[in-house]
Amino acid sequence: MSAEKKQAPSVSRYYQAVRASGEEYGKASPSSEISDNDLIQGALDGDLDSFAGLMQRYERRAFWCAFHVLGEVEEARDVVQEAFLRVHRSLERFDFDRNFYTWLYRIVTNLSIDRLRKRKTEVTLTVDEERAGMVPDSSLLGSSAEEQMECRERSWKIRKVLDSLPTAFRTVLALRDLHGLSCREIGPILDLTYATVRWRLHKARRLFREAWERSEMEGGGSR
Repeated sequence: MSAEKKQAPSVSRYYQAVRASGEEYGKASPSSEISDNDLIQGALDGDLDSFAGLMQRYERRAFWCAFHVLGEVEEARDVVQEAFLRVHRSLERFDFDRNFYTWLYRIVTNLSIDRLRKRKTEVTLTVDEERAGMVPDSSLLGSSAEEQMECRERSWKIRKVLDSLPTAFRTVLALRDLHGLSCREIGPILDLTYATVRWRLHKARRLFREAWERSEMEGGGSR
């Protein structure tokens, strides 16, 4: 009974995030034929639609980046809003030789980590219920009751395992395996060397695997 009481809030937060990302972010994203640099230049020239296009292209991914670190929908929303405000204020200093999404992820991640430090507590990370390496799709909300139940059960098991990982390792794991960034891209985001990112990722995966195996043994491998 107590386990059910613990499970419900985490699942609820996750589905709130799925709903929020599907309803609020990434709508009317600009054509992929328009490059990030073209949108940035347009925004610098005073075209409001160009900056709106940048937001529409990346705000959903930014939301999940923040949520994977913070585990709270409202805080993730706040981080996305603050991140794009910072981007807008700093756009004239953007280096066109850099990748925009790497720059954005660095801002989002740093803002999220700052919020964690203010909390002074460890916060749960959520992984994709559909498959590792992808941001959850709002289409999951239309799945059958049986499929949703299976996803909830698997999500809860994964969440419990991720809870055992320190924030530093969870963050690297989220950026690499959930958001698909390379270790070389993660380095500048977290102010880490390439070697340090590789080491943290290796250890994070090992810690996750060991914790998962323990949970399977404790649960008798049942689903």
